[in-house]
Amino acid sequence: MDSELVLHTGGCHCKKVRWRVYAPSSIVAWDCNCSNCSMRRNIHFIVPSERFELLGDSKEFLMTYTFGTHTAKHTFCKVCGITSFYIPRSNPDGIAVTLRCIDPGTLTHVEIKCFDGQNWEGSYKQTGIASCSKATDEDSK
Repeated sequence: MDSELVLHTGGCHCKKVRWRVYAPSSIVAWDCNCSNCSMRRNIHFIVPSERFELLGDSKEFLMTYTFGTHTAKHTFCKVCGITSFYIPRSNPDGIAVTLRCIDPGTLTHVEIKCFDGQNWEGSYKQTGIASCSKATDEDSK
């Protein structure tokens, strides 16, 4: 996978929530089957939180939903209802960016891996997803 970081922009459907994120142009995205992700058909990739930035007055249009352990912070636009990013339970130190909310033109390759959110603990241990929100030495280059 390409590890050079590029600037991606994106947001919600009504564009009240806008953000930018630094991530490779070739990413690994996660298709989760937990009760929340499967209902939203969410496929996302995870970055360290310091590589994500909300733009403008986006924060005033966000609402947050939690359930279960209340570790995940499912943010969504209070105008259009789209979850363009959230803080995942697997990576509370990171941001999960919804793949389909990225503006076109900056992604060159997407590998989709499955995360078995219905069997969260086992999938968490087997997939190595926790490392996705950790900055690497390559990030500083």
